[in-house]
Amino acid sequence: MTTTAPPARATRPRSTPQRRRQARQGWLYALPTTLFVALLFFAPLLLVFQMSASDWPLLSGNQGLNFPENYTDAVTNRFFMDSVWFTLLYTVLTTVILLALSLGLAMLVQESSRWKGFLRTSFLVPSALGLASASLLFYVLYSPFAGPFADLMQAWGFTFLGTPEGALWSTIFLIVWRFAGFYMLLMLVGLQGISEDVYEAARIDGASRFQIFRSITLPLLRPTLALTTVLCVTGSLLAFEQFYILTKGGPDNSTITVVQLIYNIAFQGQNDLGVAAALSVIVLAALVVVNIVQIRAFARKED
Repeated sequence: MTTTAPPARATRPRSTPQRRRQARQGWLYALPTTLFVALLFFAPLLLVFQMSASDWPLLSGNQGLNFPENYTDAVTNRFFMDSVWFTLLYTVLTTVILLALSLGLAMLVQESSRWKGFLRTSFLVPSALGLASASLLFYVLYSPFAGPFADLMQAWGFTFLGTPEGALWSTIFLIVWRFAGFYMLLMLVGLQGISEDVYEAARIDGASRFQIFRSITLPLLRPTLALTTVLCVTGSLLAFEQFYILTKGGPDNSTITVVQLIYNIAFQGQNDLGVAAALSVIVLAALVVVNIVQIRAFARKED
């Protein structure tokens, strides 16, 4: 009867002066970034938590703790639920349209050989423009007085930003124009990471283009889809500049996002930094939960 020896236990590498010196060098290289993150992220985050639990008017500063009154005032604000539902609607529409369009553009650019460089550059150029600058550009384009479509708008009695539906879709068009090229680039990197041998084997087996897309492209592209989805959802939930410049929350307060509500509470109307900070903490907690759910969902599908 033969017996198998138990597997040898892995031994930790011995600490030598050279290893300790390399570890100290690594910490020194990471120290500037660590200080940068601590000063510009963790310190303001701690201040926000303190403000959210304090009576903190805009002009007079901290007046003492009042937890949980700020959180109660934040969720009972008359625009809170409307801003939440509008932000969710905007997030769903923007995410679906952006991901579908960027994937289509990436596949078009990948398969095109003659115009590949021109198409990549054309789709990516809007991404070089800042969001605030792009919003100002579209604000002029949508203007019923100075825009290039002013005469047509007056003749047809239509305004891009004059109705809640028009303001929503006009803003979505701006975001799609601005970010489609960036997400296309991410999708293109993911597509180029798929081996051509897999596609060739599927073609030999007689698979159609739709079957290849459904059974090969989408499953192998899942890590890239997870990244783009998290980025798009996070950016949409934190939407502010485009609506602040284009609509100011109008018409009739129909396009107020959660972040714009935070701004309004802090600097307009109430001028209450404590309530605004409490709402910021709620948004931060919601973002953490949403991102964890997305990452786990994609990881489960990957398994």
